[in-house]
Amino acid sequence: MPANIKHKKKSLKTCRRSKNNAGNLYAVIIAGGSGTRFWPLSREDTPKQLLSIGGREPLIQSTVTRISAVIPLEQTFIVTNKKQMESINLQLHASTGKPWDKRFIIEPEAKNTAPAIGLAAVYLKKLNPDGIMAVLPSDHVVKDSGRFCSALLSASKAASEGYLVTIGLKPDKPETGYGYIKCGKKIKDGVYIAAEFKEKPGKELAKKYLKDGNYYWNSGMFIWKADAILSAFKKHMPDLYAGLMKIEKAIGSAKETETISLVFASLKPESIDYGVIEKAKNVAVIPAEMGWSDVGSWHALGYILPVDSDNNVKHGNIISIDNKNSILYCGNRVVAAIGLDDMIVVDTADATLICPKNRAQEVRKIVDVLKERGAKECVTHRTVFRPWGSYTVLETGDRFKIKKIEVKPGAKLSHQMHRHRSEHWVVVAGTARVTNGDKAYDVHLNESTYIPMSTKHRLENIGRIPLEIIEVQNGEYLEEDDIVRFEDVYSRKTEN
Repeated sequence: MPANIKHKKKSLKTCRRSKNNAGNLYAVIIAGGSGTRFWPLSREDTPKQLLSIGGREPLIQSTVTRISAVIPLEQTFIVTNKKQMESINLQLHASTGKPWDKRFIIEPEAKNTAPAIGLAAVYLKKLNPDGIMAVLPSDHVVKDSGRFCSALLSASKAASEGYLVTIGLKPDKPETGYGYIKCGKKIKDGVYIAAEFKEKPGKELAKKYLKDGNYYWNSGMFIWKADAILSAFKKHMPDLYAGLMKIEKAIGSAKETETISLVFASLKPESIDYGVIEKAKNVAVIPAEMGWSDVGSWHALGYILPVDSDNNVKHGNIISIDNKNSILYCGNRVVAAIGLDDMIVVDTADATLICPKNRAQEVRKIVDVLKERGAKECVTHRTVFRPWGSYTVLETGDRFKIKKIEVKPGAKLSHQMHRHRSEHWVVVAGTARVTNGDKAYDVHLNESTYIPMSTKHRLENIGRIPLEIIEVQNGEYLEEDDIVRFEDVYSRKTEN
């Protein structure tokens, strides 16, 4: 039985030695999700994969680091949308020291996982006809990277034989929020035919699955040859396959972007599980234990962060009295809770969530209401992080906005211009090097300067401590897309 498999822990060092044997193995990271169930921490401009949950590094950075032990960075691609591309590129550029803008596969619109994976498969087959895709979510937590690497390498071997491989995670509790895979006939050591896929079960059925020992959580991690998944699309999703063939013909031509947009506009949203995996007969599963969590909702924090003696997760400036089994998560502001049981309290600078743990999946409904209202609380935080530092919106009004801007030592903003606003800068800490039109000069503590509208300018921290300034913007339009960049050290879009 698969439940009795003895996993041999493989160190990251061993996995790195195996990298040379994975020449045809490519990573395809799916990173287009918005993580609405993680509001108010997750926003449209800061989706879950960019979050540093509980002080950890951002989830997508952890994903890339984990993969790099087996797959070279130059063979790692990210499928996302145009809006998220810049944020992800900046995050990975900062962490790896390399720009990622050439390794994005852009979806013109979200149509669930099957079209996203199909688009990646077409590009990958063009790049390497023998290429094997490791399709991986960008926002999962894996504590045991060694076992992850071992499972990935085993899966790539099975995929080279034509199987559509998924990694099944051994359950340690009767979880009702995941789909399950039943292991069937053994193909070879550690690899089994996927006999059956089960939807998210009720509590009693989940207990039976756990006791049976032959059922595994569906991790959403898939490994297959690019041409194998395209063949599966041809058989099980012919409309998608027809669209992908149109894209394949257009790759490299002047009509490539237009063709992708037209094809995606015609597709129905569908997941890879429903569209292919639950129908195909050549699906294999590799059981694994790796300390995994999909961090699907706030409820999951109890599995990835430490808990106190009363089974509470406490992060931030928390005062907890007589609370049990609760998630208490905040920043610097004091959050005090008394007598809570099985509750979630999440506090940010501009929004607070309070709900029972058993209703954590419904947080997305709040995001829907905020979108209907046109509220910014579902789009962006008051504090926004950039590769050079951060800014916090302190106050907004009719034709004005006040920000606090912090620039890291040695960092600088892009050389830019605004068409619709002027800016007043007051230095409250550090020393600023200011480029203002044709002039460059230093602004010290308690000094100020003025940037007129439509003037090229740049802000730079030339000191050894963080530079802090208060910025007062004035104008008819004060949104962040009123930026014309002329030069940028972080490879963001520039305009002559």
